[in-house]
Amino acid sequence: MRNLMILRHGKSDWDSSALDDHSRPLASRGVRSARAVGRAIADYGISPEIVVSSTATRARSTAELVIEAGGLDASLHLEDRLYGASVNETLTVVAEYGKSANRVLIVGHQPTWSMTIRHLTGGTVAVRTATLADVELPIDTWDAVPRASGTLVALLQPRMLLTKEDNG
Repeated sequence: MRNLMILRHGKSDWDSSALDDHSRPLASRGVRSARAVGRAIADYGISPEIVVSSTATRARSTAELVIEAGGLDASLHLEDRLYGASVNETLTVVAEYGKSANRVLIVGHQPTWSMTIRHLTGGTVAVRTATLADVELPIDTWDAVPRASGTLVALLQPRMLLTKEDNG
């Protein structure tokens, strides 16, 4: 059994219009949300061994903040192919990095994330910024993930995790 955790990057800063899409940073709300997701991962005891993130600034920053806030003992890998990836490309990346890990977290973008969840579970999920989906897969190795059919076992959205103090 393996778990694939799929996390959309936190809210980005659209005021940084002088930057290209790949370089857009997180907005303050995105930073708060990423930290809340990291704490929730630790609190629920669902820590990944490996985190693979898109190289886009907002995705990379989300991954780093999740690891830091959750005190996760996970290796972080930055992967160019996750920026603008298809579902098949995404699952190929997961298979390559997963190796012996039981739980892998990928951090990236819409619309691929909702399409990946649908591919793996058959279900439709609203993947807003900083939404985390945890998909349980009845596979023995990550090589089987492109053909796997799993179950959505958790869906965490930032509004469920943030307190009034967190929201400033």
